This record gives sequence, C-alpha cells and structure tokens, in this order.
Amino acid sequence: MLATSARGPAYVVATAAARSRPEMAVRHAQAWFRRFGLELSELPVYTRTQAQDPGLAREAAASGFCYLPGGDPGLAASVLRGSPVADAIVAAWRNGAALAGSSAGAMALCAHTLIRQSFPGHTERRAVPGIGVVPDAAILPHHDTFGARWYPSARAALPEAVLIGVDERTCAMWESGSWRCTGAGGVTVYVPGSEAARSVSGVLEGIPQPSASG
Repeated sequence: MLATSARGPAYVVATAAARSRPEMAVRHAQAWFRRFGLELSELPVYTRTQAQDPGLAREAAASGFCYLPGGDPGLAASVLRGSPVADAIVAAWRNGAALAGSSAGAMALCAHTLIRQSFPGHTERRAVPGIGVVPDAAILPHHDTFGARWYPSARAALPEAVLIGVDERTCAMWESGSWRCTGAGGVTVYVPGSEAARSVSGVLEGIPQPSASG
C-alpha cells in the first residue's frame, strides 16, 4: 500500500466518525500511518453535500491512497454511496490507488453494510446498500470480540451474500488477483450453503473479486 500511495496524495476519509469527534479519528489515522512513513491529509466528507462536492471529488480522483476509518457504518454508507466523491475514490482504486477501511469504513466498501435493527441493541442487524467495491458481500467487523454474534441476524438479512468476519488487528487484503489474510488474527468466510472457513494466514477462498466496473 505504501508503494501504491506514491501515485498521488494519501487521504483519510473519516465519514463514519462524523458524529463522534471525527478530528480524533483523523489524528489517530495520521499517527498510525506515519509509523510506516505515510503522511495522510484529511479529505473532509461528513455530509451528503460534501460528498457531492466537485472539488472534493477531483481531489479523491487524484489520490494514491484512501483510508476509511471506523465509526457509524450506517452513516458511512448513507453519505458516500452513489456520490461523486465515492465514485472518484473507487475510480482512483481502479486506476491503481490503494483503498483501505477499518471497522465501519471497511463495512461501507462492500455491497451491503450491516446496521442496527433497532435502538437500543447491538447484536441484531439489518442490511443497507454500501459503496459496492466488494460485490455480494458484507463485513462482520471485530469478529473475535463481538462481530461473530451478528452472524444469525446478518445471515437472515442476507441469505445469499458472503459474510466476511475479520478479527481485530487483521486484514483481508485483495492483491495480485487474490484475497489474503494478514495480521494478528484470522478471517472467517461464511459462504451460503457451506461451512464457515477460518484462515489465519495466506489465501482466502470464497470472497468475491472486487468489482472492476460499474
């Protein structure tokens, strides 16, 4: 990802954190990636109006790296999906930029994003459309701490989708034509009609190939 980021500016897009001190999410992302020699600038996209902004879309289109941190998955999906900024981020990725997300940010990159069915409540989930980089799929984040408990309601909401359980401090990475698991934990892939497959390293089977068009 660092090598890819040399193609253009590197941005943190903290849309999911818009209602919960987004400046902290930005600073945290900047400090994290600075450890690896990557300086992130903020691309401020917190509202639907900003997501429609042509200037922000042009900046996103020229990026070499975009990172979407966590927060509210429903907010990330509703603000970004179908917007010029999101389209520009995805176009930059298709042209060779790196694209990454964590927690709610990763969830928003899939075709489906899982949000609460009702308030209060945490375990029961329903699905709304995401940005759609990974088709026919949804993320179960923090799978090793609480995300696995989402599975029954997520499967009921998305009976035909691939559900991807990603542990904390772990990455499901698309690179050179395949998905790989890297990091401290594992990735569990729930393919409809099959037993769940967990991997702690190496190639991941069953996750749809990212969409190259549309």
